This record gives sequence, structure tokens and C-alpha cells, in this order.
Amino acid sequence: MRPPRGRTWGRRGRTPLVRVSGGRGSGRVSMAGLIALRPGARTRLCYRIRVHRGRRGERRSLSEVDYIHLIDGAHRLLRAPIVLVWDRLGTHVSRAMQQLVAARSWLTVFLLPAYAPELNPVEGVWSQCKRTLANLTAGTVGRLEALVRNRLKSLQYRPTALDGFMTETGLPPP
Repeated sequence: MRPPRGRTWGRRGRTPLVRVSGGRGSGRVSMAGLIALRPGARTRLCYRIRVHRGRRGERRSLSEVDYIHLIDGAHRLLRAPIVLVWDRLGTHVSRAMQQLVAARSWLTVFLLPAYAPELNPVEGVWSQCKRTLANLTAGTVGRLEALVRNRLKSLQYRPTALDGFMTETGLPPP
């Protein structure tokens, strides 16, 4: 619930303050996404959002099932086999995920080198999303979820920005 910090203007001698609840148990929003390229088609952004309300026993991050639902959704959208290039997040390389990937003949997975966020184009998406949320206060987790969905939805309609995230990693433009 704590907003990313950004810069703003204020009256001389008065530091602008942004008040948030700051409660640890107030919840969090987890995001997963991928940039999909298909020859002859526009670049697409596929994402999934999961809200965690901070309840006891509730998982605080996305699970293998959440990630595989994202990949299945991208497969339905693209109607083509998928070559997935993934970072080495623990959930991505877990044994459970390996079994889920092996059950999909249309899915091929390659892993990025360890600690190489500059090679991951989705990092640009998260950076852009966080930058647009700087200094915004969301009173509830539901409001934060709506803001994040709004920002990601607007990025879906900007294929040139998505192409820019791809070229930022050193890949040739699609």
C-alpha cells in the first residue's frame, strides 16, 4: 500500500506530504506479465493481477498455477506455440512449474542469466507502471488494484511503447 516515491513541486519551505495507511496487514497487489511478439502482428502485453488481503495463511505472492494461467491465456490469445524467455524467479524454476511446463507440448522455456533484469523487457513495463503511480495514494487495496489495472490496460494499447521495451534490452525491433 506504500506508493512509490516520486518528485513533485511544492511551496517554498513546505515539504509536500503524501499520507498513506502504512499498515502492514492491509494487503498487496502482485503482478505478472509477458510481452508477446508474433510475426506480422502488433506487440501485445498479457498480464495477471492478484490481490492479497493480508489474511492469515494467504499466499503473499503469485503461485505456479497463477503463472501457468497467464501462459495459457497468452496461448489462447496468440493461437500459436510459445517460446518463453523467463527470469530465474524461484517460482519459475520450481519442480511444480517444471511439471506444468512439461504438460504443455506447445511451450518451450528458456531461462535468462541470473541477475540480469536489463535483459527482461517486462521490467520496463513494471518501471513505467510504477512511475505513473508515484505519489498517488490509494486508500484501499481494491483502489490500488483498479489503478494498476488502468495503467497496464493503457500500456496494452501502446504497441510502440512495448516495442521500445523490447529494443531497450538489445533485441532488434519487431
